[in-house]
Amino acid sequence: MKLYYKPGACSLASHIVLNELDIAFSLERTDTAQGVTETGRSYADINPNGYVPALELEPGLVLTENPAILEYLADLMPEKGLAPQEGTFERTRLRELLAFLSSELHKAFSPFFSGGELTTEEQQEAETKIAKRIDPIEARLSHTRANLLGDQLGVADFYAFVILNWTQFIGFSLSPWPSTYAFWKKLRSHPSVVKALETEGLFPV
Repeated sequence: MKLYYKPGACSLASHIVLNELDIAFSLERTDTAQGVTETGRSYADINPNGYVPALELEPGLVLTENPAILEYLADLMPEKGLAPQEGTFERTRLRELLAFLSSELHKAFSPFFSGGELTTEEQQEAETKIAKRIDPIEARLSHTRANLLGDQLGVADFYAFVILNWTQFIGFSLSPWPSTYAFWKKLRSHPSVVKALETEGLFPV
């Protein structure tokens, strides 16, 4: 398998999970702005959507979109417990959470990575939206949960970590959400996370 990634982007979640599974894979860095990979391939030929991640399972067979990739990877080694068993209500809860992370929490950070400089008003508006999206994460973690879906560390936790880690690059403090901050710190020292951050040139922040 080959993961097409951009350092620090949401593709980092798939990178972490691949490390967690401890299976063979390769990485190909991608410049999404220029639409080219580090080997000179046109990224549009790999993922017409133009963004990362893309997971090439074999030549010509590519999976895109973080929620789909994360579930696929978790199911490669169900004994690792990175996702609830397929067909259970708990698996539906995972999909519910992945949808929230990808469409709400992730999207709230978009103004900071759109390429333009934000006005003071735009930054305040964006930070207010981020805070609103972190609130339900804090609520989950505050109810005696070690992780987002209970005691077992899973793919949703790694995805949430990656998004929350963006606060370090935009100067947004997680301290008003103590459970979320503790969760971020815990994940940041997890071996598979550290390895991925180091590989992508992001550790230490």
